[in-house]
Amino acid sequence: MELHRSATVVDTHCDTLLSLASGRRQLKERCDQGHIDLPRLKEGGVDVQFFACYIEPQYKPERAVKRVLQMIDVFYREMEANHSDIELARTVGDIERISSLGKVAAVLSIEGGEAIGDDLGILRVLHRLGVRALGLVWNERNSLADGLAERRTRGGLTNLGVQVVQEMNRLGMIVDVSHLTDEGFWDVIEVSRQPIIASHSNARAVCDHPRNLTDDQIVALAKNGGVMGMNFAPAFVRPEAPTIEDLLDHIDHICRLVGPDHVGLGSDFDGISGTPRGLEDVTQLPSLTAGLVRRGYRAADIRKILGDNHLRVMREVFGA
Repeated sequence: MELHRSATVVDTHCDTLLSLASGRRQLKERCDQGHIDLPRLKEGGVDVQFFACYIEPQYKPERAVKRVLQMIDVFYREMEANHSDIELARTVGDIERISSLGKVAAVLSIEGGEAIGDDLGILRVLHRLGVRALGLVWNERNSLADGLAERRTRGGLTNLGVQVVQEMNRLGMIVDVSHLTDEGFWDVIEVSRQPIIASHSNARAVCDHPRNLTDDQIVALAKNGGVMGMNFAPAFVRPEAPTIEDLLDHIDHICRLVGPDHVGLGSDFDGISGTPRGLEDVTQLPSLTAGLVRRGYRAADIRKILGDNHLRVMREVFGA
């Protein structure tokens, strides 16, 4: 617990905004449903939480821009209502200041390029609103790229998708390749001049699921300076009855392949129906630290995995 509390813990993906937008629960109240709320974030020792604006299929494509603005409005109202406990972070300097005050630093992200409405101007406006990471696709095809559900086509980035990646590099936004086809991944590797992330993806060699990255992709992501966040969705961890030990197997594999500098956390909490045994909600994150200790990881490397790796990417992409 001492090691966990002294580390900067970063989780690069949750879908909690969906529950907040529906009115089913509030961020400030501890709840026995879902995986994340403010009391549990603090109990789990999370310092930086990425909140994804996920656009449900019924809003795509015509109403996607309006829907993402509604989600951002929910995010800002939650930040205002809970300003003593959580605050929007636009830079690593913001994260350091917010953490020093004992608050959770909230990073705003978007899952699905439909949110920009095929217009780089909207991308720039979203950046001004505080969005600092964008997943180019969910599972469907959009105007930027093909998602995994379209992988039969072997399609990668479109011309507009290339322009979006280049503009994100210029603005200082993190490009997120989770949900992309393999071909789209390789296109991003070729185009991006900044480190990228796979915000919530695991190792395909350990669990053969298309949402996970191949060893070749992991090596390329490491050469790019990027980081992949471990996803707690059971189907991406182990086909049957996964436990926390199975998730640790993914971390072991990645560290053997490219070292401990390119793996982090991307729970997918509140976007998944179940979790591995031992990671039932965000309060269980110290158990992951304990597991890394049991497996012989050095304290400095555990801190990298818990958050320092993602902080490095954030510092490089959107500034100190």
